[in-house]
Amino acid sequence: MEDDLIETSEFSLHRRSLLPGKGFFYPDSLDEDRTEERIAEAVDGAEAVVITDSDADGLGCVALIREARDATLDVAPFEEAMAEEMADDEAEEDEADDETGEDEDEEGEEPHERSTVALVASGPGRLEDSLELVAKHVEEGTDAYICDICPDSYKYVADDLEALVERCGEVRWFDHHQWGEELEQRVRDAGVDLVIGDSEEECTTDVALRSLDYEFDERYQELAEVTRDHDLWLKRDERSDDLADYAYWSGPEEYATVVGEYGAALPETVLDYLSHRRVEKEQRIEAAISRANRRQIGEWTVGFTYGRCSQNEVAEALREDGCDAAVIVKPSGSASIRGSEGFERCHEVAGQVNGGGHPKAAGCKPDIYDDMLDMAQHWTSEGRAARTVIRRAFEELVAE
Repeated sequence: MEDDLIETSEFSLHRRSLLPGKGFFYPDSLDEDRTEERIAEAVDGAEAVVITDSDADGLGCVALIREARDATLDVAPFEEAMAEEMADDEAEEDEADDETGEDEDEEGEEPHERSTVALVASGPGRLEDSLELVAKHVEEGTDAYICDICPDSYKYVADDLEALVERCGEVRWFDHHQWGEELEQRVRDAGVDLVIGDSEEECTTDVALRSLDYEFDERYQELAEVTRDHDLWLKRDERSDDLADYAYWSGPEEYATVVGEYGAALPETVLDYLSHRRVEKEQRIEAAISRANRRQIGEWTVGFTYGRCSQNEVAEALREDGCDAAVIVKPSGSASIRGSEGFERCHEVAGQVNGGGHPKAAGCKPDIYDDMLDMAQHWTSEGRAARTVIRRAFEELVAE
């Protein structure tokens, strides 16, 4: 396959928003060796390792753990790299009318310095592999933390989690998602110090803040508050969008280092970078909103749309337009489900279609894609099949 066919940063905005980033077209089998190599390098010589979701909430936990263990990194190289990236993007824009710089799915280069608290970016779909590889490569006696991830079932993580507990020193798990009683008990029985916060009151950064035996200063308290504002979709502090966007566009090491240094009061370099990236972000949001249609399902008005976009802002716009819930189907095949005061059952909808989450915010990836022909139809139909199965999940709630 020619690179030009998947180099989406070269496409028009319309086509770019309909297709996944080029990382989607890189087979998992080819990435497995590189993933293992990255994890082995990260945990080599580390005194602790954090396996975490790579959003603002999970990475906020990394910042707290590193502060508590005196393992923070120097922020200067990250700020310098960011300034250079912006300068390069501006130079490219001077040479072409419709260029937008680096695609958000690409990984930027990180400074070579490594923290003694290793960061392993993971997620619900990758937790099993992350546990396995960390248990395989971590030095015996190393402490381990798992943050902002809840497995669908204990059976999926049983062997790898037990291997990690046997290999490591202390194993702690901080989270705030909806856990079943059996899952919670089995994780604790495996020897894990598990702390679960109230998913309607706390984010995982809150949980880490109160669970770590360390006296954090005010900026970390504020970081947890602003992270919670975004993660629980409270939308009361405009800085929460800054944290969410920065976590999405930056590398995990960069985000954890910068918020560890500045908390929620991001420096001007970062704010300038966010302003630069938001030009296209707003265009993607507008494109997704223009594609939306509404369905009346029982007593709820549900907005459905499709595209590679910032799902929270799209959902907010649909909510302001009278929707009780919003479904944003993504080109990768996954979907985000967002609720409101009138609909707080997002996790129940997602649970029916291979996902989960919170009452007002959840995600899923319907198991309906058997081959690339299915994916091609997904892109050309703007996610019709995924919309259908998620709509049926809403209808199941009505039937109940």
